[in-house]
Amino acid sequence: MEIQSIKQRFGIIGNSQLLNRAIDIARQVAPTDITVLISGESGSGKEVFPKIIHQLSSRKHGPYIAVNCGAIPEGTIDSELFGHEKGSFTGAHEARKGYFEVVNGGTIFLDEVSELPLSTQVRLLRVLESGEFMRVGSSKVIKTDVRVVAATNIDLLEAIQEGKFREDLYYRLNTVPIFVPPLRDRKDDIVLLFRKFSADFADKYRMPPLELSDEAKEMLMNYRWQGNVRQLKNITEQISIIEEGRRINAETLAKYLPRSMERDLPVLYNKEKEQSEFSERELLYKVLFEMKKDINDLKKLVHEIIQHDDVSKELERTNPQLMQSLYSDAPGETLANSGVEISKDDEEMPNEPQFAKSEVIDENLSLQKKEEDMIRRALDKHEGRRKRAAEELGISERTLYRKIKEYQIK
Repeated sequence: MEIQSIKQRFGIIGNSQLLNRAIDIARQVAPTDITVLISGESGSGKEVFPKIIHQLSSRKHGPYIAVNCGAIPEGTIDSELFGHEKGSFTGAHEARKGYFEVVNGGTIFLDEVSELPLSTQVRLLRVLESGEFMRVGSSKVIKTDVRVVAATNIDLLEAIQEGKFREDLYYRLNTVPIFVPPLRDRKDDIVLLFRKFSADFADKYRMPPLELSDEAKEMLMNYRWQGNVRQLKNITEQISIIEEGRRINAETLAKYLPRSMERDLPVLYNKEKEQSEFSERELLYKVLFEMKKDINDLKKLVHEIIQHDDVSKELERTNPQLMQSLYSDAPGETLANSGVEISKDDEEMPNEPQFAKSEVIDENLSLQKKEEDMIRRALDKHEGRRKRAAEELGISERTLYRKIKEYQIK
């Protein structure tokens, strides 16, 4: 079947080369029983590709089921996938077949496969390698003939490094990878999708379809679309219902686009790793601001002490050289042993120390020590709750864990 025919059959809108490539791979791999891993951002349309693979395969007359692994509680997911025996756990009043047993001879789509617990990943690996599994609470081996198509919206290689996903399972699932491009990488398709959604909602709500001005089209194409096709569809529906006028200009459209991601411009972070690095810089800035605040408080205290008459007399008696330096009228002189530089622009006043508008403190302060101290204070404040401590510090939990390990904080 040609790519264009597949698009018409499954309602796929767009002419992007990346999208066509993904469809072509799905078409070629469909007649086989090879395991497929579909990757792409949330809302990019990954769920249509398992249907393409199933309908173009020899299993098309067999059962097909889509399972959202992230929506099933960890305590029951083994029972859902592999079934259980009567009395195997509390509430198991009767035996139950799992999805792998029910879909025998068909295709099972495991969406958000990265959310599977490690123990369930071991069971899944056995099914992929030998086609065998056991129900929860049973020792009887059951054979199944199921084709597995999995999908994820995160980087599984990073999950492997973090110990959240098994490496052997990844390579078993990733026999043939399919990448579904995000909407911002197929800009020419955005206006086509908007027009299709507008026509659908016009039929649904019995109203004329929307029309976009040239400026509004440009704005749509330059938007980042973090929610991809799903976000575009939701915004199209909102505009269709709320706006009375059917001609949409850029000003009207802007009211429905979150400003934090208004345009597709370079940003400081894109992936979790880059977010982590950005958070570390934020933490260093916090440290510097804290240091500046401490230094300013110290300067105020010194200034108040020097201005006190009794203290001044005592200093004149015990350390006349220091007082002579403090009350020096020579511009540009530096206060002895204090690190405070006198500015030439300061107004000279008799018998008053001259303080600069911009002071330079010559202290050898360790940023790492300050960073460690802030982390300890945040952990103490929140009684060891790392999530709240990370929020207090303005960094990710992952960065906090790494810093705790680096500084050996218990």
